[in-house]
Amino acid sequence: MPDSATQNSGATRAELAAADGPPALRFPYDATALTEHPLRTERLVLRPLEASDAADVYEYQRIPEVLRYLPWPERDRTEGYAHTAKRAAGRLLVVDDDFVVLAAELPGTRSVDDPRRDRVIGDFMIRVSSAKHAQLELGWVLHPDFQGLGYAAEAAGAVLDFVFETLNPHRVQAFLDARNAASAALCERLGMRREATILEEEYNDGEWQDTAIYGVLRREWAARRGTAGS
Repeated sequence: MPDSATQNSGATRAELAAADGPPALRFPYDATALTEHPLRTERLVLRPLEASDAADVYEYQRIPEVLRYLPWPERDRTEGYAHTAKRAAGRLLVVDDDFVVLAAELPGTRSVDDPRRDRVIGDFMIRVSSAKHAQLELGWVLHPDFQGLGYAAEAAGAVLDFVFETLNPHRVQAFLDARNAASAALCERLGMRREATILEEEYNDGEWQDTAIYGVLRREWAARRGTAGS
């Protein structure tokens, strides 16, 4: 089936791909800039994760309901804090597997360990899948207490817009546990299509699990946003 941009214009996929041009990621990118000038949505502030966010992150990192759909093992508090520090160290995007994690702060809601700080209710990852082919990956996790309120869609939409507008990938993709219906629905809400299901890719929780792959091209995102594709 042709993609939405092809259907709308009548052009072939090859013609549209040629119009997009060759890979042109705006790298290197230092996400430290988002510390001073974070992304802001109607209700959230998105800025680079810090090691000092560990207490808030551990509140959702330790919940079995959350771990069910993530490639994270169960961790005690010390291990969890160390894991957050490791993830917070990601800042510079240059080569494959480089990443940055953005903490989603909810202003007016107190952090679990410091009432002077706003609480981090989830986080959103940007990872370089292929610098050569201008492909980036998104990932997310949100505390269950804050699910079902539109926060995930609000934050993920802002991150997706930021990625296309600032980093200029040709393609953005997401890899999900195929059982994760909520994340699948979020991908579709963001305009991503389900492109494949890898059967029994990983063995977790005592069973073989499938992986669902979602993706969206720059020109498709631009068409939804009503902006130019370049």
